[in-house]
Amino acid sequence: MSDAEQPQIYLITPPEIELSHFPTALSQVLDAVDVACIRLSLASRDEDLILRAADAVRDVAHRYDVALVIDTHVVLAQRLGLDGVHLTDGARSVRMARKELGADAIVGAFCAQSRHDGMSAGEAGADYVSFGPVGETALGDGSRADAELFEWWSKMIELPVVAEGGVTAETMRALAPITDFFGIGEEIWRSDDPAAALTALMAAMTG
Repeated sequence: MSDAEQPQIYLITPPEIELSHFPTALSQVLDAVDVACIRLSLASRDEDLILRAADAVRDVAHRYDVALVIDTHVVLAQRLGLDGVHLTDGARSVRMARKELGADAIVGAFCAQSRHDGMSAGEAGADYVSFGPVGETALGDGSRADAELFEWWSKMIELPVVAEGGVTAETMRALAPITDFFGIGEEIWRSDDPAAALTALMAAMTG
């Protein structure tokens, strides 16, 4: 990635969404900021809830011509006509997802802090990999994807990379030259004004 380019925003939904107002909040964010992709990332395993959420988010995403992928659920991605799937098990399911969804679908893989998993996912046909968390978060075992990993990836590997998990203004400044996307989710959805929160975070890339 060249110094002249800024990373794009890869927007992640909160794990629980209130369908009565989330589409409005999402629209406000998309009005304020150019977003490359949205990921439906719900904690629930209730199929009906996921289907209703996917319909609501897809309506907004399509209105703004933004791609929508879903965490893990390859079958639902097919059934709902979504743009693809984000896999959370590294490289393990990439070939299967690619075979099921076809060449045109987006297939991404979260690879934690593993270069090896990232490279394996790319070889298996992933369109991007994500590493994280890049900041402080209570999730996982406390391990972080550090700047050295992104610096190595940006020099050695052409496959696009997403930095996600605990993103702050400081990490955005540090990683902007060496990542293609920032995965932003809870960082803004906890705010009373998610659109303003994302705008402020993005300002850190050039600040």
